[in-house]
Amino acid sequence: MNYYVIAGEPSGDLHAANLLREIKKVDSSAKFRCWGGDLMKAEGAEIVKHYKELAFMGFVEVAKNLRTIFKNIAFCKEDILKNKPEALILVDYPGFNLRIAKWAKQQGIRVFYYISPTVWGWQESRVNIIKENVERMYVILPFEKPFYAKHNCEVDYFGHPLADIIDAAKANMLSRADFLKKYNLSDKPIITLMPGSRNQEVHYKLPEMLKVIKHFPNHQFVIGASAAFLENFADLVKGYDVKVVANDAYTLMHHSEAGLVKSGTSVLEAALLNMPQALVYKGNDISVQITRWVIKVKWIGLPNLILNKEAVRELIQEEMNENTLVEELKALLSGPKRNQLLTEYNILQGLLHAGNVSAKIAGDIYRRLQHEKT
Repeated sequence: MNYYVIAGEPSGDLHAANLLREIKKVDSSAKFRCWGGDLMKAEGAEIVKHYKELAFMGFVEVAKNLRTIFKNIAFCKEDILKNKPEALILVDYPGFNLRIAKWAKQQGIRVFYYISPTVWGWQESRVNIIKENVERMYVILPFEKPFYAKHNCEVDYFGHPLADIIDAAKANMLSRADFLKKYNLSDKPIITLMPGSRNQEVHYKLPEMLKVIKHFPNHQFVIGASAAFLENFADLVKGYDVKVVANDAYTLMHHSEAGLVKSGTSVLEAALLNMPQALVYKGNDISVQITRWVIKVKWIGLPNLILNKEAVRELIQEEMNENTLVEELKALLSGPKRNQLLTEYNILQGLLHAGNVSAKIAGDIYRRLQHEKT
């Protein structure tokens, strides 16, 4: 069967790639035309647009790029019609994908959605769009199933795919000694900095992160980043005693004593890897203020939302400053706060581990498609 898959961000590329791999196991004739990235391409997908062309963060940034976004939507609709897929699989990326879902339903295309928009955080009215236009929603956070149930919308929760991904990664990780040797690191305890990958987020966050280095002379600081990080941000790290480990963030976090992690999927990854952390976010003042006006949840970190408490401290905008970052790191390196956080991580992991999440979703999509044929 022909599948059209849309993922607009790096995390979507990861989860979609794993889903494609599992679909191929149940559907030997599967062909994929996709919006995504290199991981999906490695699974045999034909990439129409790379997610790097699609990434716009924040209200102001989206507003500046509306013309490009609408051109992409129009092109996507044309391309879907031309390729006539049996199934359209949308992965996260709600601003774009919900528009496509509504349109696709009108065209008689079967729509499956993997990774729910944050309808529980803001724009709750989007639940109605999902109810009317999506054949099946696959959620990855345990509290989302009862949330949708309150709106008379049945969804599936098979666990969080990151738990499977990280379990597999741990099985093949280098030992600490081999890791230090590979990246020419010293034997000092590691503090990890995860500033993100997008130009705007790195420029806002990394300068604040780097200010803490001088306060921890007995530790080494390492930035977890992509291979292109130094090429793009060499000016920001110049003069600081910090190293970069490219494309090996899981092993880095696994061997770290603590870290400062930008908001997003990385916070959950750090929790699953047992790295004590503080969540940090700094951005455009206008975008942050608008977000504070419209968001309906107490926290932005996934561990906190799942546990319904601020287990991981959130340092946002004005709170992301040198003094606060230093204070929080010291508490994370030793003492009761560190121990309590590791206990919370253990509870979190129990909620998310279910096993073979991508395989379960792939099987469910294929069964539904086959059932319609018969």
